[in-house]
Amino acid sequence: MSGAKPWLQHYTEEVSPTYKYPKHNLARLLVDSAELFPNRPALYFMGKTLIYREVLEASYRFANVLKGLGVNAGDRVSIMLPNCPSAIIAYFGTLMMGGIVVMTNPLYVERELVHQLSDSGATVIVTLDLLFERVQKAKGKTMIRHVLVTSIKDYLPFPKNLLYPIKMKKDGAKLDVSYSEGVYNFKNLLRKASSAPVCVDVDADQDIALLQYTGGTTGLSKGVMLTHSNLIANTYQTCHWCYRIRMGEERFLGAIPCFHVFGLTVLLNQSMLRAGMLILIPKFDIDLILDTINKLKPTIFPGAPTMYIALINHKRVKEVDISSINVCVSGSAPLPLEIQEKFEELTGGRLIEGYGLTESSPVTHANPIWGYRKIGSIGIPLPDTEAKVVDVNSGEEMPIGEIGEILIKGPQVMKGYWQREQETTLTIQDGWLYTGDMGRMDEDGFFSIVDRKKDLIIAGGYNIYPREIEEVLFEHPAIQEAAVAGVPDEYRGETVKAFVVLKAGMSLTDKELELWCRERLAAYKVPRKVEFRQSLPKTMIGKVLRRQLLEEEKKD
Repeated sequence: MSGAKPWLQHYTEEVSPTYKYPKHNLARLLVDSAELFPNRPALYFMGKTLIYREVLEASYRFANVLKGLGVNAGDRVSIMLPNCPSAIIAYFGTLMMGGIVVMTNPLYVERELVHQLSDSGATVIVTLDLLFERVQKAKGKTMIRHVLVTSIKDYLPFPKNLLYPIKMKKDGAKLDVSYSEGVYNFKNLLRKASSAPVCVDVDADQDIALLQYTGGTTGLSKGVMLTHSNLIANTYQTCHWCYRIRMGEERFLGAIPCFHVFGLTVLLNQSMLRAGMLILIPKFDIDLILDTINKLKPTIFPGAPTMYIALINHKRVKEVDISSINVCVSGSAPLPLEIQEKFEELTGGRLIEGYGLTESSPVTHANPIWGYRKIGSIGIPLPDTEAKVVDVNSGEEMPIGEIGEILIKGPQVMKGYWQREQETTLTIQDGWLYTGDMGRMDEDGFFSIVDRKKDLIIAGGYNIYPREIEEVLFEHPAIQEAAVAGVPDEYRGETVKAFVVLKAGMSLTDKELELWCRERLAAYKVPRKVEFRQSLPKTMIGKVLRRQLLEEEKKD
């Protein structure tokens, strides 16, 4: 069993099991495409198009801005922005001058912000006028010396750029920024800066390009050190997987945030490598997405299951032409079968499920897009990626079909956790990344995730995996979304509770749901408690926050 790679038999002939990956500054993805296609659209934002030459020049200017502020190679620069041109310019500009990007979630509250900025030691933050007050409150408890403030209106076309502040003020938003020493206007700085090319040489295997903080579902989030090599390798791996991508012709729908590592690799880096047009959507608004697909005809749409669920259940989906979409890669959470089938039927494209984690840049597995695939599985390891399933206690490799912890090895595996040597040595052993995800591999080399090791429910001595029950709930015609968690139980230790959101106009009783589950699950897996809700708490990327559900449960 050891050393065998049964998955290779399912690689299509266009995909090689191994490739050579460039060893250079990650920013070269933009530099090289801009040299080849200077006048092609690089970014589209709310009606405004920026061509490759413009994005490259702005990124050079930003690199020179940082140098002028005394930022050195290896210094950390926080980017706290939604999907907008300023975020892309700041990202590439930081990489060009050798800085380390710290992607920061714009939804962070002060406590989370202070933790991430202090832990990373960031000295510069690029943020929105809308978020300025929050950043200013946190700033004093961190090492931040320079705050660069941009606005959504900075890259809006006329007359939207004039109307935006009026509308926001009417909505009660605070856009006032007091510029002073250490607080600068992003657009003004760029205008005054030199556009002289900057793209420093790096030691791609050692130098960190990105500090990406893990979701923090287990408490305080940790900074994952991803090198230039890690991110370049994963960008190329995913590109080779999606081998029908046409250079300079694709349109990427940017609905997932680029501050999340999934969006960063499969959206931003992938689009730049292939000289595509990246359509930036600042927040997930289903009507805006439908209008954008209808008007701009995107061809590639990476997303989270919640996005596809929202799209296919929307009343307008039948009126809009969404057939331009050829490829969708779903990540961050399990993709229910019904959603996959319905979405493919509506678009005529391929929706495949993949898998990854922040610690692996993030993609490690995917179903072949135009080949043999297994619905309900996360697919097979990408080129140059090894995976195995081991016993949690002994570390021995598990027989085919048996559940254990999934381990990953490959060029996309992180350098380690920022300033956390002990946790790094626990997570990476002999080059193998211990994912904390429980799963199995079948005889064809296809992997399935059963659940997070920590999400396991142990009820009456039985091991119960929430994902299996969620799959059954999703099959019910009245259910739009569902999450399952273990809640304390005097008799069983823990018991299964289902949190359910119904489709509009549908009804369902506890009893009906129990009967549905009894026909499809062993008795000990059937939810003993059901809570019907209007919505489920989610991260920006659409992952359901089980931890929050459990915290709410404790308060009741």
